[in-house]
Amino acid sequence: MGIFDRFKKEERREAEQASLEAGLEKTRTSLFGKLNRLVRGKDQVDAEVLDELEEALVTSDVGVKTTVEIIRRVEERVARDRFVSAAELQGLIRDEITGLLQAHDRGLPADFDAPLPNRPHVIMVVGVNGVGKTTSIGKIAWHYREAGKSVLLGAADTFRAAATEQLDIWADRAGVEIVKQGHGADPAAVAFDTLAAAKARDTEVVIIDTAGRLHTKGGLMDELSKVKRVMERQIPDAPHEVLLVLDASTGQNAIRQAEEFTKSVEVTGLVLTKLDGTAKGGIAIGISNEFRIPVKYIGVGERIEDLQVFDRRRFVDALFHG
Repeated sequence: MGIFDRFKKEERREAEQASLEAGLEKTRTSLFGKLNRLVRGKDQVDAEVLDELEEALVTSDVGVKTTVEIIRRVEERVARDRFVSAAELQGLIRDEITGLLQAHDRGLPADFDAPLPNRPHVIMVVGVNGVGKTTSIGKIAWHYREAGKSVLLGAADTFRAAATEQLDIWADRAGVEIVKQGHGADPAAVAFDTLAAAKARDTEVVIIDTAGRLHTKGGLMDELSKVKRVMERQIPDAPHEVLLVLDASTGQNAIRQAEEFTKSVEVTGLVLTKLDGTAKGGIAIGISNEFRIPVKYIGVGERIEDLQVFDRRRFVDALFHG
């Protein structure tokens, strides 16, 4: 990599970090403000501080299960170090959150310019209607194309009349090709044909859209399982990734959606959208920890480049920035 390329990459990283910090402003103001109030006038971490910390984390949508785990780790650290000042509490929490997020990394490539382990590398995207699934697919496709990779989209959400048209628009914006059939076509057949086309064209990345009816409908989950099975007939180990798209602003409802989808398909990564519009950014910590699934991408704005690869350290830095 030349000096100019390194400069451009560093410039992009700085722009992404600034966008991330701006996108997490509401969450940071909420959580950071609570932590500041916790340590004000305190000279050590005691039972009262821990009780208040627990409340602060739960109300920031970190979730009860993950909050209990963080509190347990803080208690163990306090007991081991014998004395942890209230001023050190914030750094301690940062360390614990970073550690929790690291624990669920599955080693799949995240950076768009990273070498892919398969060709074609098949990504199946699931999620309910309205969470930003189609938009996320378009942005992921754009990022892969910007990294110099060939991309093919499969419009397997054939139940919703406008779904194929919306994905078609995003394929055009991203500058990638799409395989589609008419409204009401068999979703599994669309996925099968997309993989066949990708093999014939030697495409590097395939992204399959799927139906997003309400997560309470059992028929949808059965359909997702069928689509996955049919893809395996075309490429034995496909899909190589299953990304679940969740709207961060829905908080605990996203947890319930994750429960349903993980029962039907093996979700390998999460895409959290709309983090910039909510104070519930703590959901990224809780949902990843509760389901042992890494957050792979996050949406922190409307622009096509505002979908970012999730970096746990940068996320935590942005969460506690300032």
